Amino acid sequence: MVKLTTSKDPELMALNAKVQTHAKVVPCAVNREKREHFKRNICASGCGRFKDFGDVKPSTLNERGALREAARCLKCADAPCQHSCPTSIDIKQFISQIATRNYYGAAKSIFSDNPVGMTCGMVCPTSELCVGGCNLAATEEGPINIGGLQQFATEVFMKMGVKQIRDPSLPPLDQLADSYRTRVALVGAGPASISCATFLARLGYSDVTIFEKQEYYGGVRS
Repeated sequence: MVKLTTSKDPELMALNAKVQTHAKVVPCAVNREKREHFKRNICASGCGRFKDFGDVKPSTLNERGALREAARCLKCADAPCQHSCPTSIDIKQFISQIATRNYYGAAKSIFSDNPVGMTCGMVCPTSELCVGGCNLAATEEGPINIGGLQQFATEVFMKMGVKQIRDPSLPPLDQLADSYRTRVALVGAGPASISCATFLARLGYSDVTIFEKQEYYGGVRS
């Protein structure tokens, strides 16, 4: 018997099957539960790395190394790396953009979902998250250096000096309701507060203040 494919089947196999217009929030508990089904380096968190915060794989990449690493990506239809990312970054998309030298587009894909994407590329435990689910982990060259690619794209974007603007499709600031001028306070200048303040500012909230008791900001990333 021949099975007819539905209209949704080709979308599942597309290079970029779904374009997200809004950030998505997924609880860490849900990600940890899903990770058990596809994570390849199960013992990475306990195999002689107690209190060792060094990179499992060096993350610093130059342009040549980034292009070579991006070209290795399989562009999996149901990419396990994306299921492992707590910030729901479209990893397959920004790696594809790096492979075509679209560094601005790669950085835009990262910062759209994760305003602290640069520090994530530096200190995020990718071996426990996106890299831990990469299907290339079983090959000789190992999994894709996703953290290094993310750091590369965001550093190139920083050197471009492009200023961040609001989405042009949103209403102008002078046409927003009075509620957008309500004072918003965020306690603790950690990644969550910095990301929240960024998203609120993008929406048009004009009075957002972050309170931090330390002399520095950044929380665990500092």
